[in-house]
Amino acid sequence: MEKIIRIENLYKSFGEGDNRVEVLKDISLTVDQGEFVSIMGASGCGKSTLLYLLGGLDSPDKGEIYIHDKDINKMKDKEKSKVRRSDIGFVFQFYNLVQNLSVEENILIPLIMAGKKPSDYKKQLDEILDIVGLTAKRKAIPRQLSGGQQQRVAIARSVIADPDIVLADEPIGNLDSKAGTEIMDLFKTINRDKKITIVQVTHSVDAANYGNRIIHVKDGIIERDSENNVGLLNC
Repeated sequence: MEKIIRIENLYKSFGEGDNRVEVLKDISLTVDQGEFVSIMGASGCGKSTLLYLLGGLDSPDKGEIYIHDKDINKMKDKEKSKVRRSDIGFVFQFYNLVQNLSVEENILIPLIMAGKKPSDYKKQLDEILDIVGLTAKRKAIPRQLSGGQQQRVAIARSVIADPDIVLADEPIGNLDSKAGTEIMDLFKTINRDKKITIVQVTHSVDAANYGNRIIHVKDGIIERDSENNVGLLNC
């Protein structure tokens, strides 16, 4: 199976001089195509920093990050932007929707930014609206939606361009337990049916257990990396 993500000897720090803090220390790992990986750890342990580095939203001090065997930090800005638009989808704790655009217009934003014609993606749009359960809400604007529905829009937006990878940072952090469960069920469906690799950062043990693999980060290093056995993870 293809190693869709490969990280080698990754370091990242913030600050300078006496205020310099090493957030990630010699991180190495691989992720197979189609995996659902959960990254857990206490606040400040470096898990979100790792996710942002994976998505090319920040650059490491040292080390390599390969997506499909290409080091994203050796790419020129234009090429890196293309990878983020076509190969990687992002879902954040805050939905980041454009408030004056409809559900379907928000979902289509990545295609428009990539210079593609939304009219060519009508079938894909209809399909993803059905998957996330928002067909009846396609003309609604964000303030007419619940938090869970807004996160469904964000998820649909992340997969409309059919990426190989979705990176999710605390995707249920702003939701109640019922909505959170529905969102995690949706991620599981997308991972299973669309074969999209998912890497999520989460504080929630229940959310982490949706993954088939759990990586526990502590003080900037990988403390534990194991296949998921429900009931065996305690954080």
